[in-house]
Order: sequence, then structure tokens, then C-alpha cells
Amino acid sequence: MRIRFVVPSVVLAALIISPLARPQTAPPRSGAVRDQDAAPAAPVDVDDWGHPVTPVRSDHKAAPAPRHDISGIWDPGIDPVRVLGVLGASAMPEDGKPEHELPYTPLGREALSHTKPTSGVRSVLPADTNDPVFYCDPQGMPREVLYELRATQILQTPQSMVFLYQFGKIWRVVWTDGRELPKDPEPRWFGYSVGKWEDDYTFVVQTSGIDERTWVDRAGRPHSRDLRVEERYHRVDHDHLELTVAINDPKMYTKPWVARDRLLFQLQKSDYDVREMLCSPADVAEYNKIFGNPVSGKDPQ
Repeated sequence: MRIRFVVPSVVLAALIISPLARPQTAPPRSGAVRDQDAAPAAPVDVDDWGHPVTPVRSDHKAAPAPRHDISGIWDPGIDPVRVLGVLGASAMPEDGKPEHELPYTPLGREALSHTKPTSGVRSVLPADTNDPVFYCDPQGMPREVLYELRATQILQTPQSMVFLYQFGKIWRVVWTDGRELPKDPEPRWFGYSVGKWEDDYTFVVQTSGIDERTWVDRAGRPHSRDLRVEERYHRVDHDHLELTVAINDPKMYTKPWVARDRLLFQLQKSDYDVREMLCSPADVAEYNKIFGNPVSGKDPQ
């Protein structure tokens, strides 16, 4: 039997309880005899089916990258700040450091004042937040690749790239058939995305038409309908993929800024299980029923 360490997830702060750590120890084979004098084996990270997970290793020597191919199941690990983005965009976290202050326009700073995140230097208690994800709204773009970015499966077809994300169990299509982004589209949570190969190993995605109700990241950075998101997927070698994300919204920011800077993913085996991480209104209601509102002072019913 595997040992699973379960802690409250940072997925939805205190509103949803979800496993943050993966199962840590693989089970011994049936009938195996444990050597009492042997040193304990190193923990083996496994998925929910018991299949080993390949850890992210930048020093791993791998075969050359295939041309025009980023397909596969990719895992970036679970570092809270660098990967999961609990303080906002990992390259520019909202941690109070002057070098991480974003170049807001006056309109951008005003919009920022209306968001109430549960992390960073402007954090509020969960009961006071207006984070749309806390109420099970879709993350949208670019937050899907800036917060709780976990195992991601990429499928390539002759006309598109399909991204399957663990958080929210979301799928997203990036068109590669040469079409242009729509000029004045109806806003979508995840916008409209087109992509092309910049070179043999770098795939670049442009996304626009994103619903203004979404936040850029967990820190509550705002955006307007003019937001343009650029994702750069660079296949370093056969086993590694890097992601860089840039934000360009002239109404909210005086210049473009980098939100993720070469986040490293490790290629997993084809039988890797991408687990569910869903926001369930029923689970949120049950949590509030059990624990009550910590700010109200009322006892749970």
C-alpha cells in the first residue's frame, strides 16, 4: 500500500482541500523480504496508478530534441513559488521587492487596487477575497500557465496543438494552420490562440481575446481586453522543455514584462497519469459547512 502525504493544497487557499504532494513511496512487491540491515531506499515518486514519476533534472544528459515536436506529457515539479506561482507570476512575484514591481499605468494601478488576493504583500483572508478562481470560475489565460501549472500533456495534429492541463482538467487548442488571430472577437476565458515554429525547436503561441474577468496571476494582477500573451516553448533536448511567458497590455502596463522565464519541464513516460484537480462547488460548500467562516466568528452549523 502506498503512503500518501495529504496537506491542504494551495490550489484554492482554504476553500478546497486537495493533495499537494504526490504519493511518495512505491509499494514493495508482494512477498518481498525486507533486508533489515540494508540502507533504506530513496523515496520513489509515483502517480495514482503506481507508475514512477521522472523528477525534473536539469543536469540529465538526454538525446537530442526531435525537430518540430513538443508532444508528450511534461511535468515541472511542484515548487510553490517557482512553479505553482503562489505569490503570482514566478518571474515577477508580488513579494514586496522593488525589482518585482510591475510597470503599471495609472489605469493598471487603479485596477490592481480592486483585486483582493490571498497571497503576496496585498493578501487578505479567504473570506474577503474576490479571486474568481476561489468561486470556481475558470482560471483562463495566462493564469493557467502561471498558477498551479502541473503535469501538462501536449498533443500535436496537422492543424493544431492541444494542451491538456491538470488544474481544472482543462483542454485548450492552439491553431497552427496559418490563421490569424480574430480582430474583435467575443471574449473567452482562455482567449484565442495561434502558434508557429520559430525554429526547429521553438514553438511560439500568441493569445488574445481574453475575458477581462480573469486575473493574470494569483496575485491579482489585472488585464484589459487588449492583453496579448506570448508563450515560448523551447525543446532543449529529448527530455526537457522550457516555457517562457510574456505579458503585453498597453492599457495596464507601460511595457511588456516576462511572467515566466524558462520554466523547465521533464518528459514523462507515455503511461504517466495526469490526475484530476477540479474546483467543486459541492466541496467548497462542505468545507464552509465544516469549518465555517473564520472571519465571521460564527460557529459552523
